[in-house]
Amino acid sequence: MNTETIKKGQEKNFPGIDLEDEDLAHCNLEKINLAGASLVGTDFSESNLKGAKLDGANLLGAQLQSCDLRANLLGTNLMQADLTKADLRGANLRGANLMGAKLIQASLAGAFLSGANLTGVNLRGVDLRGADLRGANLNSANLNGANLVQADLQGANLSETNLEEADLRGANLTGANLSGANLLCAEVEGANFNGVNLERACTLGAELS
Repeated sequence: MNTETIKKGQEKNFPGIDLEDEDLAHCNLEKINLAGASLVGTDFSESNLKGAKLDGANLLGAQLQSCDLRANLLGTNLMQADLTKADLRGANLRGANLMGAKLIQASLAGAFLSGANLTGVNLRGVDLRGADLRGANLNSANLNGANLVQADLQGANLSETNLEEADLRGANLTGANLSGANLLCAEVEGANFNGVNLERACTLGAELS
């Protein structure tokens, strides 16, 4: 496949294509169909992937810095991908694997992350306002200073997670596992902690009701 065809936007339908380690940086790939594609190590930095179909694609180690990724990433493998400053607002990341991914200064406001694997991911200061994180695995993740206002964390695994100074106002944590979590000075006004496991959790300054 000639990548120039893709870069020029002459065609949009490439399900299952192999584009491993290709250079597709700074491209307008809006609404492209790359569902189930092999995109290991592919460079999409600063590209427009708004509305793209990337469900089931393998983006292991892909370069996605400053990308517009308001796209369908259902069940996508994003392990070790670089998503620094990526725009993932409202993106469908249900069941996606984000272990080892870099999400520094990324925007995930309103994103759908139910069932996603975010084990050990650094989400320090990340915008997750109104995100759907039901049943997500955030074990040992770093959410220091993250914005989780109105986020839905029902049944999420937040064990050993760092939530120091995180903003959890109005968040729904019903049935979540927060065992061993650090909630030092977290903002929790209006948050729902019904049925939450807080065993060994640090809640100093969090003023849990």
